[in-house]
Amino acid sequence: MNNAADGALGRSVRGVVDGARNTAALSWWGIVRLGLVQTCLGAIIVLTTSTLNRIMVVELALPAMLPGFLVGLHHAVQMLRPRFGHGSDVGGRTTGWIVGGMLVLALSGTLAAVGTALAETRLLAGVALCVLAFFGIGLGAGASGTSLLVTLAKHVAPERKAPAATIVWIMMIAGFAVTAGTAGHFLDPYSSLRLVQVTGCVGIIAMVVTLVAVYRLEPYGDGASKQQPVPDGHRDFRAALREVWREPEARRFTLFVFVSMLAYSAQDLILEPFAGTLFGMTPGESTQLAGIQHGGVLLGMLAVAFGGYLLRGNGPAVLRLWTVGGCLASAVALAGIALGGMAAPHWPLATNVFLLGVANGAFAVAAIASMMTLAGRGAARREGLRMGLWGAAQAIAFALGGFIGTVAIDVSRALINDPALAYAIVFSLEAALFVVAAAIGLRVRSGTRNDNNEQALPSFGKIAMAEVLDAR
Repeated sequence: MNNAADGALGRSVRGVVDGARNTAALSWWGIVRLGLVQTCLGAIIVLTTSTLNRIMVVELALPAMLPGFLVGLHHAVQMLRPRFGHGSDVGGRTTGWIVGGMLVLALSGTLAAVGTALAETRLLAGVALCVLAFFGIGLGAGASGTSLLVTLAKHVAPERKAPAATIVWIMMIAGFAVTAGTAGHFLDPYSSLRLVQVTGCVGIIAMVVTLVAVYRLEPYGDGASKQQPVPDGHRDFRAALREVWREPEARRFTLFVFVSMLAYSAQDLILEPFAGTLFGMTPGESTQLAGIQHGGVLLGMLAVAFGGYLLRGNGPAVLRLWTVGGCLASAVALAGIALGGMAAPHWPLATNVFLLGVANGAFAVAAIASMMTLAGRGAARREGLRMGLWGAAQAIAFALGGFIGTVAIDVSRALINDPALAYAIVFSLEAALFVVAAAIGLRVRSGTRNDNNEQALPSFGKIAMAEVLDAR
């Protein structure tokens, strides 16, 4: 009897310890390896959403709304992110989804280049091929990107989540920058054949790097899912989605992500025209202004990473502070820009835009780290579905944000003769959205977790002690 109890006790201890190791097993090097995957995602996406955009409008003299529609389609398809996340929940592992999504993304990116080249001679066939390709780009980016975040949410220790989010996003930005510069070099002198070759090479490199980066990276199993079959209720996507949507924190955070990202993206397409119209900046100067903003974003991200790590004793509360504070600071910076238009050209616009970037970077990375933390709260085995739900909210917000921002400017300028006042109204509305997002963010709490190994260890200790006493 005692031997049986000791054996059961040993197996239980090993199971709990293995589960604890598996749920937070990623080292800093493992996080960087996932960042390399995000770099590959950024490398392909920047070619399809930026380079192909320019070629369609300039070299092919096609209407600007065509690439706008294609990029919007790529965002709209990512409404399927909850389904991808649910797939990784049911399977218990994410590596296959990351690799499969990257394969679809690489093939679709190359297909988009082929469609663009074909449009030079056969317009309708080329456009149809591009529509198919951008649909695939949305699928690939959604599947791979969502599963990457789920891996971080499941296997990164709580105190490392803010730095991990910063590392991964900085590496994605690096993918944008390096690919844009390198591919731009090899695209000159431009030809349709060279476009397909460069895009195909980027896709191949991204695929190889992804395979190397994720090789034996994900812990084998998640403690429970490897030993127990997935209940039928967990396999039904609609039932699982309804269950997650009934969680108050999941609903609040979905709304927060949508509102904050809508405010974040609405400024993108109107800031440079604003600088040119009211401050007389040349295209080169307004591009430099965008660079100043991105520098501020980087600083804001780093501030959250270091601040979150130094204050890791109360992770969720610190992340909420950074998230809400970043939203409010973004609102103040946008209000400053709105007022600055009235004082143009004497307003320190570059400084104001830099501060906006810092606030945007802080709130964005804190929100992503909060996603990673909150994904494991509530009903067990739903991390992927929650992350996918929030990713879909972000994608919809980005798809709508740029369009709504430009429409708001057009409508305001049509009704108001003073362009400074028209821009002030739009920037003020964006600031108000950030205030609303901050109010929602204040109501988001860390909640409880049903399958938390940190809770399981003490509980198990009590049970084990009771069993040992009984055995005696």
